[in-house]
Amino acid sequence: MAGHSKWSNIKHKKEKTDAQRAKIFTKIGKEMSVAVREGGPDPATNSKLRDLIAKAKSQNVPNDNIDRIIKRAVGDDSVIYEEITYEGYGPGGVAVIVEVTTDNKNRAAGEVRHIFDKYGGNLGVTGSVGFLFTDKGVIVIEKDEDVEIDAEKLMETAIMAGAEDFSSDGDVYEITTEPAQLSAVRNDVEAAGYEILSAEVEKIPSTYITLTDEEAVKNMQTILDNFDDNDDVTDVYHNWENADEE
Repeated sequence: MAGHSKWSNIKHKKEKTDAQRAKIFTKIGKEMSVAVREGGPDPATNSKLRDLIAKAKSQNVPNDNIDRIIKRAVGDDSVIYEEITYEGYGPGGVAVIVEVTTDNKNRAAGEVRHIFDKYGGNLGVTGSVGFLFTDKGVIVIEKDEDVEIDAEKLMETAIMAGAEDFSSDGDVYEITTEPAQLSAVRNDVEAAGYEILSAEVEKIPSTYITLTDEEAVKNMQTILDNFDDNDDVTDVYHNWENADEE
């Protein structure tokens, strides 16, 4: 499943500076604000908010911060965030989906277009690459040298909970579910005593592209870095597979 996992990026983000961690908190906070407005402040009845709280905790967002975000979103009409999805191509025809949560869609659209154009890509129309991806719940558990994990028992727990697939991918185990089953499977896996690194609905590509041109590789990585640094961008999915991942 190389090419879609975000676990390496998640691990890298945990090692970032305080300023960079604050940027991650801000992005998750925007998503939580939208979830509260759409489904209410109670995670017991708002599955999207419940999943985002789990996402926030996996990124080491303090509980106090999470509570403040939820309380602030209730009845606060001063800032209205909108969720928008952009589709485009990176160098060499790499398919890219950019998910944005913003209070200014004109600004967001201009910045997304600029990042694509500046580094050899182009912003496409809705549906131009979306058909290449399928939504799946992805639960990631890190292989810990200090804690021995019985892969067969973990797989059995996941499958019994309703997971579709289980795999060992580098330094992590990955559990794949239907999006609607993500919360239930995550809860059962956690209840069995496993520590989850991340649990999110992700867009999984059906095909992958390997870039061989050095300049294209550099530009593609720069595109991803720029999206990562953009406050409005919450998630990026692509079908670029590094040559060393094959």
